[in-house]
Amino acid sequence: MKGYVSDSIRNVALVGHGGCGKTILAEAMLYTTGVINRLGRTEDGNTVSDFDKQEIERNLSISTSLIPIEWEKDKYNLLDTPGYFDFVGEVNSALRIAGGAIIVVDASSGVEVGTEKAWEYTSKRNTPKLIFLNKMDKENVNYDKVIGQLREKFGKAIAPFAIPLGTDRGLRGIVNVVDMVAREYNGKECIDAPIKEEWLDKINPIRDMLIESVAESDEVLMEKYFEGEEFTQEEIHEGLRKGVLAGAVIPVLVGSAINNIGVHTLLNMIDTYMPTPKDMKPYEGINPKNNEKVVRNINSSEPFSALVFKTVVDPYVGKISLMKVISGELKPDMEVYNSEKDEVEKISNLFLMRGKNQIQVEKVVAGDIAAVAKLQYVQTGDTLCDKNNPVMYSKIAFPQPTLFMAVEPKAKGDEEKIGTGLNKLMEEDPSFIVQRNKETKQTLIGGQGDMHIDVITSKLKNKFGVDVAVVDQIIPYRETIKGKSDVQGKHKKQSGGHGQYGDVKIRFEPAEEEFVFEEEIFGGSVPRNYIPAVEKGLRECLESGVLAGFKVVNMKAILYDGSYHDVDSSEMAFKIAASMAFKKGIEAAKPALLEPIMHVEIIIPEDYMGDIMGDMNKRRGRILGMEPVGEGNQKVIAEAPQAELFKYATDLRSMTQARGSFIMEFTRYDEVPSQLSPKIIEATKERK
Repeated sequence: MKGYVSDSIRNVALVGHGGCGKTILAEAMLYTTGVINRLGRTEDGNTVSDFDKQEIERNLSISTSLIPIEWEKDKYNLLDTPGYFDFVGEVNSALRIAGGAIIVVDASSGVEVGTEKAWEYTSKRNTPKLIFLNKMDKENVNYDKVIGQLREKFGKAIAPFAIPLGTDRGLRGIVNVVDMVAREYNGKECIDAPIKEEWLDKINPIRDMLIESVAESDEVLMEKYFEGEEFTQEEIHEGLRKGVLAGAVIPVLVGSAINNIGVHTLLNMIDTYMPTPKDMKPYEGINPKNNEKVVRNINSSEPFSALVFKTVVDPYVGKISLMKVISGELKPDMEVYNSEKDEVEKISNLFLMRGKNQIQVEKVVAGDIAAVAKLQYVQTGDTLCDKNNPVMYSKIAFPQPTLFMAVEPKAKGDEEKIGTGLNKLMEEDPSFIVQRNKETKQTLIGGQGDMHIDVITSKLKNKFGVDVAVVDQIIPYRETIKGKSDVQGKHKKQSGGHGQYGDVKIRFEPAEEEFVFEEEIFGGSVPRNYIPAVEKGLRECLESGVLAGFKVVNMKAILYDGSYHDVDSSEMAFKIAASMAFKKGIEAAKPALLEPIMHVEIIIPEDYMGDIMGDMNKRRGRILGMEPVGEGNQKVIAEAPQAELFKYATDLRSMTQARGSFIMEFTRYDEVPSQLSPKIIEATKERK
């Protein structure tokens, strides 16, 4: 691949609902630009983008693939992102470094949840975008209906730049309304064709609308428009381009990726309307040495800086870091400064990635995307820069995990391999986390959904040879007391020779603090030197309550009397006496089970409010409040027991057709309802 200057580079993310054809569209662009000589198919597992074993087995994209292609005099870096919602972290990282986006829509399905999500993600970032209506060759596709859906959902910025020919009996081709060029499919390729008179009734209203958009982009053009003068083709392109970059115009193109219809037009439109580095805002960061603001233009003449947006971990090849060069140039043998880790790294071989293939290069300029292998300290989100001109860009935002499951090794002795493998996979995918719960002794994986967890465990097996079972996490219940008790604990043991003797009288009562120990000993009934042993004995007992062996909290113990033996008493004897008193005292003080309560914030479209609130009540939840958050969405604030929220990520997705999202965090412990306690206690004893 030849070298390109910054202004000839376009970084474009392909986003949209799962199954809309993003990967096949990337494949069609590879075919059209001559990189491959036949189109692969997702179903056959032979596409350039979906090369991972998991992707081939599941027939869907799991991670973002980088696909560089050359068109005319430009280079496009296509970022083929997953459409399945569990892998939204991949979409976030791709959009962070993309200049523009193509929202791919399955024309036979119309606007889907993934379409809405893609619009939301790109709009939040003010990313210039166009829409490609794919699969126009399918039966019963209604172009006007889909355009109507798009306008109803996304507003008047939706602007058809192309219309289909012959969708009633299969797609024959398209008309580029901007350039007034027709392209018809002859069974193998699209060829230029004259625009027929009978098409004009449909074309002219759309073109008139585009000309109005051109006029609105510039005062001089507005004046020319009102005077009835014709715009030149250059003025039309420039006016529409301003509208696209500002987000005031969203071009809609049509085609069929699998038949390579509309792909030439799309490639041309990327060149004309997607931003070059000079169209993009400068990147803002801070100088890590003094926290002062630093601004970098996407320009090769400025000091080097790059943002690592993706990490690929391979147990054989090692770690590959994908980065966008934001300023300056990157060359082999350069030393770069990792401002996040305060470490210097040496760049060895420098290459581009196309799917799984590596393309060696001599340098990568500002605005382009590079790949570097075996960097020691680098992780996703880190900034690399010139040490003499340090900068640190903000980290990439990844969603919080919403589904936590425990993993257990199927083979003994694999615990260490599980930890090593999961930590490496976490480098590759920062949208999941690994936690070790010391209390329950479980290793927990937090991900975005069932599919995400399944992919992680499958990768663990395929890449690191560790087979694990996925089980529900154990809830860390607590035990406490609701009443008071007054008991004696006496430990006396004679075995001919030195015996053991310890005797304590302790009152137990509820407390606000986790544990309070007091002593009211008078007259030396328990010698001072043995009182710490009594407290220690009680504290050790707190780790395992009498109901089901859970930790005991919110209890006060008052040592007020006892007795001792001059020869047989010892610290150990008093510790044992205290533990005996503890067991008797807790049993007599109305022991109760406590469960963790979670604070939950759910964002949903208003239409689902009734379902969500009814469901939360079924989960023993309590609605604390509601507030509007814009765009027809509401935030529902609630509290509910952790035991009722294990699979809430999956259930919420089902209830809202994946339009809802939530975050939750621990807030406190509450008493378990009396009718549920026996079941929990019995289940816990069976597990032990």
